[in-house]
Amino acid sequence: MTLQHRMLFLPTGAEMISEHLAAARHDGRLTFFDASGPIFSCREEDDGALRFAAAMLTEPGLGLAGPSQIARAVGRHRSRVHEYRRRYREGGAAALEVKRRGPRGASKLKGHVLACAQELLTEGLSNYKVAAQVGVSEQTIRKGLKEGRLVRQQGVGRKSSMTGRTPENVVSTPRTRSDEDAACAGGVATTREAERALAPTGLLVEALPRFDAAESVTKAGVLVALPAVVGQGLLEIGQQIYGGLRNGYYGLTSMLLTFGFMALVRIKSTEGLTNHAPGEFGRVLGLDRAPEIKTARRKLAELAGRHKALEFSRAFSERWATEAPDALGYLYIDGHVRSYHGRTCTLPKTHVQRRRLCMPATTDYWVNDANAEPLMFVTAPANDGVLAMMDTELLPQIRRLAGDARRVTLIFDREGWSPKRFQTWKQAGFDVITYRKGTYRDWQRRCFKHVPVEVSGRTVTYLLAERLVRVAKGFRMREVRRLCDNGHQTSVVTTRHDLSCATVARRMFSRWQQENFFRYMRHECALDHLPTTALEPADPGRSVPNPAVQEKKRELSHLTATLTQAEQAYGQNAHDNSEQTRRTGRGFKISHAELGREITELREARTRCEAKIKALPARVPVREVMNGEPIVRLERERKTITDTLKMVAYRAETQLANLVGPLLPSRDDEARKFMRQVFALPADLLPDHEHGTLVVRLHSMTTPRDNRALASLCAVLNDLKVCYPGTTLQLVLEATQEALESQ
Repeated sequence: MTLQHRMLFLPTGAEMISEHLAAARHDGRLTFFDASGPIFSCREEDDGALRFAAAMLTEPGLGLAGPSQIARAVGRHRSRVHEYRRRYREGGAAALEVKRRGPRGASKLKGHVLACAQELLTEGLSNYKVAAQVGVSEQTIRKGLKEGRLVRQQGVGRKSSMTGRTPENVVSTPRTRSDEDAACAGGVATTREAERALAPTGLLVEALPRFDAAESVTKAGVLVALPAVVGQGLLEIGQQIYGGLRNGYYGLTSMLLTFGFMALVRIKSTEGLTNHAPGEFGRVLGLDRAPEIKTARRKLAELAGRHKALEFSRAFSERWATEAPDALGYLYIDGHVRSYHGRTCTLPKTHVQRRRLCMPATTDYWVNDANAEPLMFVTAPANDGVLAMMDTELLPQIRRLAGDARRVTLIFDREGWSPKRFQTWKQAGFDVITYRKGTYRDWQRRCFKHVPVEVSGRTVTYLLAERLVRVAKGFRMREVRRLCDNGHQTSVVTTRHDLSCATVARRMFSRWQQENFFRYMRHECALDHLPTTALEPADPGRSVPNPAVQEKKRELSHLTATLTQAEQAYGQNAHDNSEQTRRTGRGFKISHAELGREITELREARTRCEAKIKALPARVPVREVMNGEPIVRLERERKTITDTLKMVAYRAETQLANLVGPLLPSRDDEARKFMRQVFALPADLLPDHEHGTLVVRLHSMTTPRDNRALASLCAVLNDLKVCYPGTTLQLVLEATQEALESQ
């Protein structure tokens, strides 16, 4: 049921300031209304009256509007409104009067200077050029525009040299946009004041994208990735899972695109937004500015509060599995350890391989498809091992994605070695390819043969050999070995008997693509970054290794070392014993009775310690070892959402890199670097509502070869005919004119 609005009778053109207050402008007067009718009116140029209105209407007792809302209505900064309230409370209305020193009125911008400045503005010159020609500062020109003594006329300008037609709006330059963004009263680049004033009232569902013609928009090249991002289902799945956000200026579509574009242009966290011009990034989104840090955090927290992060992530996995079912034949599984350096949470420790240390950390287990593209990930509670996660989380989810009838081959490293599990998994429809663990004898060199293997488009030759090997009672696996140049033999075992030696070796050694994925995501997308330090309750019944057992094992180790030293000393004395001194063993024992008693006592103590270790349970509930401390863990919702968005961005970048790769000499080495350069390119945004297009004119790259590759990529993407989300404007990507003519 829709509630009736509190203010029924308002004049035409009135704007809502808050739920209880509205304002209307007519014939140079500003009038404020509440539910009873007009309550205050003054001239718009009367600064004293506006200060009085700002101080009175924001009084807490009235409850009409907040300082930020009144500030937008009267054209002041919210800090000024707070100052007016303070001065009014201290000295009444008289304290609001400003007694200026010096000459009254304009001192520089008047007479001939004012007329000349207005003429130059009419011609379309920027504030900087106008100020330089009339001999005043740029700040003076901006102040004149703000006070109304100067007017910049819209819609006057030359024809665009890029399009050959007069655009609907003047094509703004970076200098012009910078001046306009800095002069906004509500904050940098807050030019859509009406919608921003309406957003806090809850009457605005979402600010829709609206593009104005603009030259050289920073990092607008990221729009090249829009067809790929939309094709990954980012917006479709986001709306399916979350529906939308609370009414406000930034909605679900704009926030998902913001996070996706941030990952592509390497803004690695919300804090990184401060290093980029908000107005320029906002124009890429079709808004006046990008969300600031606290807004991005608040929107992410709102999504996390719905507790649908796992559902959101699994929806992408299901989509990718449906679109490319053949890529599920081989799956790479590996754990990624995220070190934790904070102090707000006590995390279980695990070994961090790249640091070679045991540190507090969280382990995520990633599953990549046959093309090494990320498919899904799960977070292990208390850093459980890969075998435990296989049975509880990974295999059930993989079976759900692949279907009941399909066999899947799992590829992982030695951490997952378990012949008994291999036998069980084979019966459940899962084959394995992994390295053999343990010591084994080398095979004779004559067993190995030269086998050509295709790796990443190149043919290499391996020395390979194979045979069946018994790994458990009644269970044999196929072993394939590679003889390296240094004589080392790398052993790979598998339950697949239908594959060639070359395929087994290539698939096993291609597991490094997953390691490269982890490294790339850490460096380029800050995969280990924590979006929040918030905590959430953890399972108090989760079993952990018994610390008492660890303590007893340390005691046993100390006893064993001491006993070993005593036995070595006893044996050394026996070896050095001179038969003329002690002719019999009994005499030797008598002379070394004290050392003998020490050895006997140490052996008895070791036996008792071993018995105590066997009597203690190996694992206990975590609540028994926390000594009354709260059992918590780092919040997972926001981390799952951000990692999923980064995974979507990575797959979109991969899709574009695969398209442009054949056009580059070194496909594997240059494709991703090329795409990163494209995303960072400036571009001209030229909307044409008459023809329903949004032309993105990309600036030149560093070489003609790159420009030709970019032109070919744009031609392929334009054939997809993707419209910018929330508009009817079809995206048209254009490279430089020279590249288009060379095609």
